[in-house]
Amino acid sequence: MGRQVRSSWYSGKSAPDSRMLHSCPIHRKAIKEGKMAQVQDANKPCPRALIEVAFLVAGMMLHLDIVAGATDSNQIDLVSVPGVIIRSIEFIGNKHYSDERLHKMIGIELGERYDPFLAESGRRTIIDVYKKVGYSFVQVSFDAVQAGQGRLIYTINEGPRVRIKQIKFVGNRAFSSSTLSKVLKTKQRTWLVMPGYYSEQVLTEDLEALRGFYYKHGYLGYEVALDKQFTPDKTGLIVVFKISEGRPYQIKEIILTGNKAFPTDQLVGMLRIGVGQRYKKDMVSLDVKKILDLYRQKGFIDAQVNHIPRLSPDVNDNHVSLEITISEGRQFRIGRIEITGNDTTQDKAIRRVLDEYGFVPGQLYNAKMAPLQGESLMEKYVQMAIMADQVLIRPEVPADGEPNRRDVRVDVTEGLTGLIMPGVGVSSDHGIIGQLIYRQKNFDITNWPRSWSELFSMKAFRGGGQTLEVSLQPGTVVSYYSVVFSEPYLLDRPIGLDLVGSSYRRFLESYDEDRLRALVELEQRMPDGWRRILGLRAEAVGVINLDYDAPQEIRDVEGTNDIYGIEVGLGLTKVDDIYQPHTGFRVRGSYEQVFGDFDFGLLTASASKYFTIYEDPLGKKTVLAASLQAGTTVGTAPPFERFYVGGMGKYAVRGFDYRGISCRGLQVFDPDSDPNLVPRYIDPIGSKYAVVANLELIVPLVGDNLSLLAFTDTGTIEDGHWRVSAGGGIQIQVPQFFGSNVPIRFEYGVPLVYSDLDETRRFSFTMGGMFR
Repeated sequence: MGRQVRSSWYSGKSAPDSRMLHSCPIHRKAIKEGKMAQVQDANKPCPRALIEVAFLVAGMMLHLDIVAGATDSNQIDLVSVPGVIIRSIEFIGNKHYSDERLHKMIGIELGERYDPFLAESGRRTIIDVYKKVGYSFVQVSFDAVQAGQGRLIYTINEGPRVRIKQIKFVGNRAFSSSTLSKVLKTKQRTWLVMPGYYSEQVLTEDLEALRGFYYKHGYLGYEVALDKQFTPDKTGLIVVFKISEGRPYQIKEIILTGNKAFPTDQLVGMLRIGVGQRYKKDMVSLDVKKILDLYRQKGFIDAQVNHIPRLSPDVNDNHVSLEITISEGRQFRIGRIEITGNDTTQDKAIRRVLDEYGFVPGQLYNAKMAPLQGESLMEKYVQMAIMADQVLIRPEVPADGEPNRRDVRVDVTEGLTGLIMPGVGVSSDHGIIGQLIYRQKNFDITNWPRSWSELFSMKAFRGGGQTLEVSLQPGTVVSYYSVVFSEPYLLDRPIGLDLVGSSYRRFLESYDEDRLRALVELEQRMPDGWRRILGLRAEAVGVINLDYDAPQEIRDVEGTNDIYGIEVGLGLTKVDDIYQPHTGFRVRGSYEQVFGDFDFGLLTASASKYFTIYEDPLGKKTVLAASLQAGTTVGTAPPFERFYVGGMGKYAVRGFDYRGISCRGLQVFDPDSDPNLVPRYIDPIGSKYAVVANLELIVPLVGDNLSLLAFTDTGTIEDGHWRVSAGGGIQIQVPQFFGSNVPIRFEYGVPLVYSDLDETRRFSFTMGGMFR
């Protein structure tokens, strides 16, 4: 007796022709509904799966049921039936995942028509998710017969869950096993800490990561193989990486090809790597980027720079010829600049940002600042200046077809730039501060409202790129109220104007301090990075509510003190990103002459230097920031104008309290007080000078929004003793309105060197924007 093969497919579908089944040797004598399919070779066995696949390719839902007793083994009896609706989805044998989770994973819903493709895809999905969590021997099947009747039943045999018992490295000499293990995502099981489940996908990725590690460190002749050894009960796995390192390859010569605009000597001089050094892919890639940046900065929009390490045909020669290939393309100058999408923002608010950075018609198209792929510094600078949701800058072929010019299209997507914001700020230096702030970051003082609705809908006073902020910030320690107006381009030139009116009260150690302040500051930004500074201030400083034992230095200035200051300064900024620098430096020095109730001077200087220590393939940069702050009084300054060190402020030495490093004043008691009281030096009265240095390492964990911090701080005041602290923390940049971020910092600093009179505080934090 032969066998009979019965099948069914949804009505209305066409049967496959013989070309689709040419590899199947079963001869079909007839297919009902007039669909014929002849297959040539009937002498070979026909796999059932092959028939299924062929029919599925034709778009038919085929189910095969082989029944003993048929008389013609080469006959397939095809019966047309209506489409099957899935009435139930069941899972049998699953323990690790619930029915609900598995149902979501497979993506099949009740009431849908049964599709074998989707059912098979669901089966494979279940296998994949089980294997990712360590069930390497999982088996999943579904009943095709039941599925054809509307019941989709998956039977799961989970098998044992495999843990990584041990990870071995064999043959490694240049790098220790602990170093190589840090490259891997797969981790060995650690009791109660690391479960160490086996994932075939992750282990495959680890193998490639290990190979990439050796390659980028110059071991171009490496061989890395993987050996997996399961325990007899299949619950454990020993992973063995077999490594043949070979020798590190050195650069024999550097060959530049394709460069015409710049001489070879100039380009080679830009490279950090050189002949005789070990070939390191990451370092070479950074050098290649330097060359590419040079070309793009000089108008070569389409420039491409690549490198190829060419090995010697002699397998015993561990030298490479480093070939850097350059495709320059054409050099372009900027033509017409068209701005679109700025319904509210004035063109000039955008153009003056472009003007400041030389992105103007007639100049070379700086594709380093505005590359083809977007996400550029120029886009960021324009976006921050007008607080747009998005800014796109793209070159375009000019209408007249000029081959050496590219027009520029600036597409602006405007966003919400004005808002009334309630909030709360918390800081270990300033306590809890409530905040009610009106802020318009694209303010235009000339755009007066034409109706009340324009005023309250934030459509008035908008579009000029200025800033207006009205801030009410009452607090438990500090209360601050201010009105701030900023014009970044005074007279449409790169001159910043800040007008500030503020009222401030702070509860200090032995008295309360009130300040009523008016400030005018001008800063001219020069094309070469230099900045000229002029500032004027007038303040009424109240020293009130003195403690009974306040030092004499505080008693001498009790009441209201009127002071006026004129400041002149000079600065220089050379950073890669003015908002978030990764390389470069900033320096600033100024002198302020103060007069009024007191006559003295304030000489201050600051410097910051940024180093990119490491950049990962995703562009996240680990940055080392070094900074120096110094200041001294010229003449006799009152305590409220002297220098205080400690906390998280301008003169920050973490690990110490706010104003915790200071000269101390001797207690002064009233004559009627207890005669047994002994005066002590307790309350700070400030120092004539202060010097503070900070070194901070910022390691990004999640983009630039979550970073790990490590720091060391040192500082001194007029007592001549240096203080030193060290510690770490985390920084969280919380995205807020207007494209800006509110920094949240948690830091733990340990005082290593300190004075007996210093006040220490190991844990410091700040959450929310503070006052300026």
